This record gives sequence, structure tokens and C-alpha cells, in this order.
Amino acid sequence: MDKKGVEAVALSIRSLSMDAIQKANSGHPGLPLGAAELGAVLYGEIMKHNPSNSKWPDRDRFVLSAGHGSMLLYSILHLAGYKVSMDDIKTFRQVGSKCPGHPEYGDTDGVECTGGPLGQGVSMAVGMAIAEQMLAAKFNTPKYTIVDHYTYSLVGEGCLQEGVASEACSLAGNLKLGKLIVFYDQNKISIDGCTDITFTDDIEKRYEAYGWQVLKGSMYDVEEIVKLVAEAKKCSDKPSLIMLKSVIGKGAPKQNTADVHGAPLGVDGIIEAKKTLGLPIDKDFYVVPEAYKYFEDKKTSFAKAESDWNSNFAAWTKENPELKKLWDAYHTDAVTDETVKDVEYKVGDACATRDASGKALNVIAARYANLVGGSADLMGPNKTAFKATDNGTFSPENRAGRTIEFGIREFAMSAVCAGISLHGGLRPFCATFLVFADYLRASLRVVSLMKQPVIYVFTHDSIYVGEDGPTHQPIETMTSLRGIPGVQVIRPGDPEESMEAWKIAYASKNHPVCMAFTRQALAVYQKADKNWKENMAKNGAYVVQEGSSNPDITILASGSEVNMALDAAKQVSGKSIRVVSVPDLKKFENLSKQEQAKITGNAKRIVCTEAGISMEWLQFTTKENCFCLDQFGTSGPANKVAEYFHFTADDFAKLLKK
Repeated sequence: MDKKGVEAVALSIRSLSMDAIQKANSGHPGLPLGAAELGAVLYGEIMKHNPSNSKWPDRDRFVLSAGHGSMLLYSILHLAGYKVSMDDIKTFRQVGSKCPGHPEYGDTDGVECTGGPLGQGVSMAVGMAIAEQMLAAKFNTPKYTIVDHYTYSLVGEGCLQEGVASEACSLAGNLKLGKLIVFYDQNKISIDGCTDITFTDDIEKRYEAYGWQVLKGSMYDVEEIVKLVAEAKKCSDKPSLIMLKSVIGKGAPKQNTADVHGAPLGVDGIIEAKKTLGLPIDKDFYVVPEAYKYFEDKKTSFAKAESDWNSNFAAWTKENPELKKLWDAYHTDAVTDETVKDVEYKVGDACATRDASGKALNVIAARYANLVGGSADLMGPNKTAFKATDNGTFSPENRAGRTIEFGIREFAMSAVCAGISLHGGLRPFCATFLVFADYLRASLRVVSLMKQPVIYVFTHDSIYVGEDGPTHQPIETMTSLRGIPGVQVIRPGDPEESMEAWKIAYASKNHPVCMAFTRQALAVYQKADKNWKENMAKNGAYVVQEGSSNPDITILASGSEVNMALDAAKQVSGKSIRVVSVPDLKKFENLSKQEQAKITGNAKRIVCTEAGISMEWLQFTTKENCFCLDQFGTSGPANKVAEYFHFTADDFAKLLKK
């Protein structure tokens, strides 16, 4: 190891970080100053990567879970030779900068995920480690190993306090993800002071209880860090937590205090820090020349690592042409079995749309071999079990399994799926009851920010859950999901629409898709629009019952309420009633008024119905014309609950007759 070179890199990380934060007058200098040695030795001596190609498939991944310390990452990416310029560093936290306040996926070369809310980054790292194992089991052969890399993450005190990290790390231990290595920046400081005021867990015992290997060392002994990583790699059946004692804001006047966590050092503080660290006080954004030279000297070995892999991959391709075709399909979401047909239904067939979803899931899984995922301990109720296409459950004994048993960990489930998606090569889905979407909402928001096409299956979508009562009967949940920018939300009205919803979800490549399915049976209805499948995908809505070209009433309905609307319309005489299914309300509302009018038929009156709150539907009509539920449900048999709230076809017909 070129120890002096590593030390020069660490010093340069501190220099760039404090100056960038000072210039922006915003940022978190504590972590970059305190953990600079780790960044230097990780990118210089430990990780398998090539800065000239940040998307090399078999690279090691690094996730900065403590994303507030983003200048540590930007500094090392710049020094190592990624596409992060000095000008980028100087525009830290400015609009349009490649160096935003927290690492944002897609903005910065070399950033593997959006590491904003604490705990989510390491949870995504768990997903990346799962993906590596799945792909290795699928594509490695006795002669060739083409998937063989590690996932690293840096967590701080806050990450370990957030519940999502606990959920994900518990899962990682259960799955024995030996190629996941997490560094803990153990400085014992958070915003309000010493973490002892709120956080006295024995982290070592806690992680050992999760099934992790726990190692300890100093943040400032780079040779020891290298040895600890080597020791971690020897343990193939446990993820490793490497606890590194550190000093937050090392070198700054207020080092080891909460004051240095999240505010610039100030002009005087910068001068004092530079004096302490041995940096020139008259030069901003100073890089020690040996730091650039250190990484310049590494270029050849970085490139060789990728070149050697490319040669190995070419030899593997030559001997395994069918596997290569499958590799390409996995990495492009291409069809792997064109003979698989959609589930077909006849008008009048009835089943719960969760059952229809289960059948559709298996069609998609048979058609696309890279679909993987599972539910939060609800495989039976969610109907998410793979059938003939299954390779079993992913486990330490079966890395080829496509089913992931997430356990009752909704938040981590979503974040892990994000990590699987970010890794590349696999298409993840996850499932739970719709009401529990609130447990994973914070992750879904980040998934949408990253434009990742994770698929969410939500069942038990309304008061028709019945006896489990109001805690399990989602009322406002659909609206809250639709409120997240970039999230596509589909609530199918019958089994046929459920099949199409799955096809739409899988075809979506740059955003998450949430689908909501019923517990109760719904009948397949006749569809007046012969191009309904195309229009459902394109417009989010289509005409189920024509009524007339200029109907007296047009009903806009989603999910189970389409059947209810059809039943109610039959009870109304003397009025022409059009029924429109709106499985994707956001897509429909984004149409122009003219496009909407083609679907609604310029009706004299618009009536909307959904077994949820009326808020979103008010853009199309008045409160009096919304047949919705603006209060929590109650416990009882589903039909009795509906009668109690006067939410039946008979009650709806009364509104239509007014």
C-alpha cells in the first residue's frame, strides 16, 4: 500500500469538503472530515472499480447511507477520476450542480443510489447484495465466474437509529449475505449532542444477534482497515459490520462536538482547521499533488480489472451462448418465453382481483425470467406465490430462488427492492396490504425520485376488507399514493383489467407502479370500447358502458366501484348513463380537457365513485356528486360494512336518480 498516497487523498478530501461547504454556506462537514481515511482507502486500495466506466457490471458497489456527508463521496469521486470536476465541487449544493446536497442517483457519475433519508441507503445496499447473489447463482458456471463483487456501505449514528436499517440488517443476517460489508462511523455525535442522550444500544451485540460478523478498529489506521476488510471477506456466511471509532469534524476547532455536524466551519474555523491539518491557508479547494498522482498511478490497475473481466466474460459468452442471450434479456427486461399467453376470462367470470393478480403475476414471471420478489409475510393473502416458473425461495441454501421472503418489514422490503433494481439485471416486485403502504411510503418516495421501476402489489384495498376493521381498511391510501410525483397507481376494476395492469407495470421502465387489488370477488364486465386495453394503458380510462354520445350522466369509477356503478345504472330509468372505468386516475387527470371529454361524452352531469376519499375526484364534479367514503371504516362482514355506510349499488342508484 502507498500509505503516503492514501494520506494525501484523505487530506485532500478534508480540504475539498470544508471549502465546498463553506462556499455553499451549507452542508455537513463533520462526516467528511471525520471519515476521510475510509473514503481514501476504500476507493484506492479496497474496491474493485474503474472510474472511467462507472457502470461496469461487476464493479463493487459503495453506498453512502449517511448521505448528509455527501462531500466525502464527491471529493473521492473527483480525486479517483470519475466525471466529477473541480467546477462541480465548487458548485456544491447549487441548482443544477452534479454535487447536490445529498447524493442523488442519476445526477452524479459514480453515485449508486439516492442516499437521503437516513437508513435507506444501507437498506438499498442489502438489496444490491441480494441481486449479486441471485445473478451469480444464475450465470456463473463451474469454469467461469462473471458475477463476483462486494457491496459496501457507510452508516452513521442516525442510520443505525432509524428503524428501516434495523429491518434490512435483520433480513441481511437471516439471508447470510456474506458479500455485504458495512462500515460504522462510530463518532457518537448527532445533531442534538452526544448520542448517549438517546442511543445507548450495544451495537456489537445487536448486530451479532442479527447474525452479522462484527469487527472493530480505528478510522485513522488505514492498514488496519484493509486487514479488517480482508477478515470480513473470509466470512462468507455472514454480512460484516466494521465499527470504526472516529472523531466527527477531525481537525476542525469544534471537532468531536455536535456543532461541527451540520454547519460550515466559518472563515475563522477554516483557517484554524487548515493550520491543524497542515493545509495552505491561502489556497481554496487545494488538492495535495500526491493525491492526484496516487490515483493516476492506479489507472492502469483499475482498467485492468475491468479488462480482465471483459476477457473472462467474452470467453464465458463463447462457451455459453444461451446463457449470454439470457444475460442480455435479464439486463433489458426482454421476453424470455414468447409462448406464454395472457390469462383470459369471459364476461360474467368472477373472482377477487387479488386472485386475478396472482394469475397475472405468474404469466409475467413465466414470460420474463428476471422478475423476482415477494411479500411482507402475506404471500397467501397477497396471492404472490410463483407457480411453475419458480426456482424456490431465495435463501442461504438456494441463491437461485426467485421468491424473497421479506418478513414483516414493509419499509425495508421496498428499500431492498430499490437496491435490487439499482443493481441491474433483475426486476423486483413487493407486496403487502394496501393500508400498510404507509409503512413503506418513505421508501416509495425515494424510489420515485430515482425513477426506478419497482412494482408494488397492494391487496385488500377498501372497506371490503371487512372484519379486520378500520385499521385495516384503507380510505385515504390511494389518494396518498397518487400524490407522490412520478408514482403510477392502478386500481383495476375486474380480472381482465388486472391482467392488463400487470402488463402495464412491467412495461414501465422509469417509474414505480403501485397496483391495488380487492379481497372480494368482482365480475368481468362487457366493455363497450373495443380498444379498451390500449386506452387503459394510454389514457388511464375507457368507456365500459356507452349510454349515448351525449349521456345525461357519466360515472367515473375505479376498482370495485365499476361493477357497483353498472349495477346502480340498471336501476335508473329514463336517463342515459355512461360508465367509465378509471383504473389510473393520475393518467386520466393529465389528459387535456378535450381528451377527457371524448371519454366522458360531454355529459350533462359527472358522478364519481371510489371506496375512498373524494378529494381527487372533486376536480371532475361537485362534492354532492361524489359517491365516496370520507371517514374511516368499521369492523364487520364486508357487505354489512357497506350497508352500514350506505355504500351499495342501491344507495348509489338513489344518487343517480336525483
